[in-house]
Amino acid sequence: MARLPLLETPRLRIVPFDASLLTKRYVGWLNDPEVVRFSEQRHRHHDLAGCTAYFDSFEHSPHFFCAILHKGTPDEHIGNISIAVDRANRVADISIMLGEKQYWGQALGAEAWARVMEELFANQNIRKITAGTMALNHGMLTVMKRCGMEEEGRRKRQFLCDGQEVDMVMAAAFPPTLR
Repeated sequence: MARLPLLETPRLRIVPFDASLLTKRYVGWLNDPEVVRFSEQRHRHHDLAGCTAYFDSFEHSPHFFCAILHKGTPDEHIGNISIAVDRANRVADISIMLGEKQYWGQALGAEAWARVMEELFANQNIRKITAGTMALNHGMLTVMKRCGMEEEGRRKRQFLCDGQEVDMVMAAAFPPTLR
């Protein structure tokens, strides 16, 4: 698996995902309709075997799979960030999930996202970062905006969410020297 170094922020540690984090609690996030409401993960039931297979899929790939740990005694696993890397074009697509709902609304997603963007631009030879989300996902739209991403397109009526047709918002960011 491609591995990012340990990344720190004032409240978080972002570390390469490790098999010890494959727990019932983690699987529970993926089966919680509120946590995955705006994720395509909402369409399936998850189990430990499927999560292990997903983790294993990173083994010989250029992609990154990281855990977000809230600093404490001990650090608490509160979510994940995955980064799909297109090395030929030097583009990375980021996705995030904060599974521990008690940490929602504290800008931790933006804090983790910004730190990962910084690492990708500064040390991983990435020239463009992309992301996409449902137009209804105000939390993710806020993360992208706070981190300097700009909308670069929409896929009209791409998703069905709560019985409603919803656009996919696609955003991108470039390092400050390339803007």
